[in-house]
Amino acid sequence: MPAPVVSVDTDDGRPDFGPDDVDALADDLLAILGPRGVGTLPRALERAGRDGSGMSPILSAQQLGTPDLVCYPRTADVVPAIVRAAVARGVPITTRGKGTGNYGQVIPRFGGLVLDMTSLTEIHSVTDRAITAQAGARMINLEQTAWQHGSQLWMYPSTVQSTLGGFLAGGSAGTGTIVHGRNHEGFVDALDVVYATEDAELVHLDGADAQPFVHTYGVAGIIVSASVRLEPLQQWRCVYASFATQREAFDAAYRVSTIEPKPRLLSADGPMIVDALPEDPAFVSGRANVRGIIDSRAVEEATDLLVAGGGRIEAVREGIAETVKLSTLSYNHPTWWLQKAQPDKWFHMECRGDALVTRLDEVEQVYEGGMVHLEVGHEMMFGMLNGIYRDPQQVIDGVPVLEELGVGIHSPHQWYVDLDAERVQALAAQTDPKGLLNPGRWM
Repeated sequence: MPAPVVSVDTDDGRPDFGPDDVDALADDLLAILGPRGVGTLPRALERAGRDGSGMSPILSAQQLGTPDLVCYPRTADVVPAIVRAAVARGVPITTRGKGTGNYGQVIPRFGGLVLDMTSLTEIHSVTDRAITAQAGARMINLEQTAWQHGSQLWMYPSTVQSTLGGFLAGGSAGTGTIVHGRNHEGFVDALDVVYATEDAELVHLDGADAQPFVHTYGVAGIIVSASVRLEPLQQWRCVYASFATQREAFDAAYRVSTIEPKPRLLSADGPMIVDALPEDPAFVSGRANVRGIIDSRAVEEATDLLVAGGGRIEAVREGIAETVKLSTLSYNHPTWWLQKAQPDKWFHMECRGDALVTRLDEVEQVYEGGMVHLEVGHEMMFGMLNGIYRDPQQVIDGVPVLEELGVGIHSPHQWYVDLDAERVQALAAQTDPKGLLNPGRWM
């Protein structure tokens, strides 16, 4: 089911609850968590009702929802009790981690309870195959722990401070995606989840049984802990090259994408986006840029290809701090920097397909001021097409034009479940019979 560019509710699915139910739930939660575990003050509610939707001028113009209360479990064993209390009162539950990489998906559409999982940070175990941790563990901490054991995560998001549960429920791709695809494609070994039922308990799911709960925005179950895949640690180098033109940079990135071992991350930008990025000697004003996390065994081949394509090597760096830094300048982050440099001007669309390189000029002409930020994805090019924002109709009108050019589109200007939605809805009917988990996510 394709995601709409602009959300329009038909049957909005609002649960039937009111202020008395919320007040009763607040009393229940105080008994379970104590006064420090429940928030009702405006500042706490405002923070719990905010996510990355500010990057969308379409979503920013809408009232997406405000929580009535927020709670902060500090141990995994209290999560089922919280859910049982909310189900008994009929109050919807929106589960969130850091809320950084989502566009409206973790904002409580109809109010109710926000379940903040960021205090559940324990890392349980590390094996050669997987690392197991609670949902609030940050991805950067998992990667650092893996490195200490001679391993690395299969993938982690560009927002490395994201939580494990948040990345699995609402994320999709990132550093490592070039090799392993997206996070619902074998990354997850096991999950502990809680369903929204009157007798809610922790349910352990392994292998194929766990996969249906990935990238579902928490509508089918609350992820409390997870085991995700590791692989042997590689020796990485961060390579930065500058180019006179964006065309040269994108063509060079396309060629470097074929090296073996494959890059862990490979990004490219034209001069205007480069000038908006954080100051760094490796970013040369007025020049395009290619940057990648490259296996040390392939650095010579990669640099030769970059130079042969007209590039100038600006830096070669190593260490986990450098790989993390480069990761934070990938996917939607260059758009964030562009919007920060020129507020209230830009919007973006998530795009995929080799046409982002092979038909770059035509793609960028679809929207006024069009500029592609390029990522090498899994067996295809991926990127963000930035344009000057005028109105929602302008955004909609560009979609069929891009599709005609061979560009696949995902809109960040909507809040619906957008991966295999019919299957997820059927699953949620079993695990959330009252429709209380992050409601309002269906077309």
